[in-house]
Amino acid sequence: MLLGYIDEVGETGAFVSRQDPRYKTSPAFGYAGFLIPAENARAFGSEFTKQKRIRFSTEIVNAPNPARWEVKGADLFRPDTPIVRPENLRIFGSLVERLQKLGGHLFYYVDEKPIGTPRQTKLDQVGREREAMRETLNRLATQANREDRNLMVLVDSINEKSRKERIAEMYSHIFSRSGEHPEMRSIVEPPMHVDSALSSNIQFADWIAAYVSRAIDRQLIEDSRYQWIADDISTFKVYGSFTLESKLHLLRNRPCEDFNTSDILKRNRPMFSFDAATAIGSRVGVARAMQIKAASDRANSR
Repeated sequence: MLLGYIDEVGETGAFVSRQDPRYKTSPAFGYAGFLIPAENARAFGSEFTKQKRIRFSTEIVNAPNPARWEVKGADLFRPDTPIVRPENLRIFGSLVERLQKLGGHLFYYVDEKPIGTPRQTKLDQVGREREAMRETLNRLATQANREDRNLMVLVDSINEKSRKERIAEMYSHIFSRSGEHPEMRSIVEPPMHVDSALSSNIQFADWIAAYVSRAIDRQLIEDSRYQWIADDISTFKVYGSFTLESKLHLLRNRPCEDFNTSDILKRNRPMFSFDAATAIGSRVGVARAMQIKAASDRANSR
């Protein structure tokens, strides 16, 4: 059996630009994490805990509850991490290498968000989360089927009401899709929710999700603060570690194809290449594009 540990990439809200005072958090939403054979999950969790205790020994000793102390990926990978905390990247790279030796792979499925306010994009946050999770499960099932294994998916815990709603939705999706897509039968149960403070592997999934979000930020935002991700030595250790089903799904009007597997880590940024200059967002900039769209909306409403 394979165990899949996943966490959210970004958040489901609207995105305008990094300069927007309100809608500036993330240009994409989805899930990322890793797959590992069940028989090796404990060994990897032990290695993660060991590395975390060495790197963050001071913080753990001073924590009110050292056994439950965790560091979030958002704090691990910052714009200045290669300069002020390069050891964070070294540890992450070494853990990815260890994961691969244990038969594991990194994974992500992320949807680019349309640029605009909730009103302009007719935002449906519940629908965005639901569709991303559905496609994530579809792709994880395909990978499990390729390896001829069953699959159990684990995700960070959420409130009880949301958990029940999501389980019912995912249960329905898995079994309704199984008729035409037999690979879905490899998923033995809907995603199980686990408190990250109690699971080293869920914590590592959070690190992966944060790392993937930085790579995607660099590919989707021209003046991204994460330019380092294409050149840091950790990238060379991560490159090639993603499943074939990993994908950044772009909007239809983009001048380049979707990003697959390790494409998000490449130095080349096709969204901002010369050939991509025909895209309005690349040609006139996000802020100006938003002004044009707002003017169009006002004209259409008259």
